[in-house]
Amino acid sequence: MEDQKSTTSDLITTMEETNFTSGNTATSKWTSHRFYFTLFLIIIGVIGSLGNALILYALVASNQYKKYLLIFNQNALDFYASVLLIIMFSVKLSNIPRTYWYCTLIVTDLFHKFGIFGSVINLVLVTVERYVKICTKKKLRRLMIYSGMAFAWIASVVYNVADVFSTTVFVNGRCLSYAIFHNNFAKSFYFIFRFLAFYVITLVTFIFCYGRILIAIRRQAKVMASHNAPQSRNNQTHSKKIQTNVIKTMIIVSALYAILWLPIYIPTFLYLFQTTNKDRIQLIIMLYYVSLFCQCLYMFINPFIYATTFDPVKQILFRMIPWKRTSNQVTVSANNTTDTCLATFHSGRNQATD
Repeated sequence: MEDQKSTTSDLITTMEETNFTSGNTATSKWTSHRFYFTLFLIIIGVIGSLGNALILYALVASNQYKKYLLIFNQNALDFYASVLLIIMFSVKLSNIPRTYWYCTLIVTDLFHKFGIFGSVINLVLVTVERYVKICTKKKLRRLMIYSGMAFAWIASVVYNVADVFSTTVFVNGRCLSYAIFHNNFAKSFYFIFRFLAFYVITLVTFIFCYGRILIAIRRQAKVMASHNAPQSRNNQTHSKKIQTNVIKTMIIVSALYAILWLPIYIPTFLYLFQTTNKDRIQLIIMLYYVSLFCQCLYMFINPFIYATTFDPVKQILFRMIPWKRTSNQVTVSANNTTDTCLATFHSGRNQATD
């Protein structure tokens, strides 16, 4: 087997070890920047955890989690990934001695990636479930939904465990993560497969399914407008409004994924071409940290999308705002007082007439 330093994380590991053994100003600045960047990711993880926890609470409080099980699972995965982001990078800031298990579990972000890749798989399942429900008029059985939820977790765990333990080694106190391949073809196949499976095919699924869904909704709206009675039309309009709200939310989430996950693969593909140029290596390392930030930003923004666009969540969170709740109570009280006054007035008028 030919040992190759072929990934971003491997070169970054090498540079980290150089920082610990070298005391010059440049490496000190690099270490300082890494510390603040890691601290910033931990803050993102904290906010992401709180945001996703609120979304999960709102779905349970509104009793809508039973209706949108895959969306509930999506937020559960994002919540898990946000919590593990805090834990993994907090451990990296500590001075824990490097061992084989530290290398395979912490340096590779293994547990954090369970949630990251599970979220991608589940997002595809949400898209397919919406497509089947709206375009084919078939309702998936609850057992199939639960199976899909379990599949998102299990598939992510199996893929990442196989990925880490087949490409990562700990040699002479150095962690070479995602770095061991039989040859250049195996290395290229690995990165291309990952790009196709978790980005291209995912993106194609989004475009195809949501494109067909929007066409189907528009067609149904035209048919409903021309054939239904007013009462039936109102009921169906309300139902279509709920469906459209769900679809709009998931399209925004999917578009965010397409934008923020693309930078992740740029440094990866640059590493397919071996280079010894220090400036280029520094550029790729910088791109790696940018891509890591984008990946974490995706988990950070998602809760705000659900909070502002998904009606079941928005209504519950709206009630949690103190001044809004007070305003609503005053409005209801004013309405009740008005109704009482009107009733008293009409009662007195009737008695006078009699």
